[in-house]
Amino acid sequence: MANNVNDVAMTWDDEIQNDGEGFRVLPEGEYDFTVTDFTRGRFEGSDNMKACPKAELTIKIHDPDGDVTVNENLFLNKKVEWKLCQFFIAIGHRKHGEPLRPNWNAVKGAKGRCKVGIKKWTGKKDGKEYKGNEITAFLEPPETAAPPQGNAAYTQEPLTSATQPRKWTGGQF
Repeated sequence: MANNVNDVAMTWDDEIQNDGEGFRVLPEGEYDFTVTDFTRGRFEGSDNMKACPKAELTIKIHDPDGDVTVNENLFLNKKVEWKLCQFFIAIGHRKHGEPLRPNWNAVKGAKGRCKVGIKKWTGKKDGKEYKGNEITAFLEPPETAAPPQGNAAYTQEPLTSATQPRKWTGGQF
């Protein structure tokens, strides 16, 4: 069950006012994201994959024209372990090739970058074609710049007897 503050039953007499965010489909591309919610769930299995636990993520995709929310499931199944690795690399919790025991408690609020695509489907009841966003890949964060090596503008002079640090003797200043 989602841990959503808006998932609250209303009574027949409650006042209503929330018009919603509106639905908007982002163009395909790369975007920054923030994980706004995480719930532990269960995938009951299919012809393609056995039953397994799943991480149900609510992800806010950041766009200058307004954020868009996407739901993403991460399945805890060896068949798609690569996607778990991709996600934890994107949020900075893992490096390529390194083993990781995920800290699921640190997922909510995590930030990263992802590739967003557009998925299309046909409604089963009305036969209409619909479009929405999906995350097609979680992207590796850019490498941090290494400290400069051998900066010619700054060199440290060797210590001379006049600049040698004094030895400390307890009780003396």
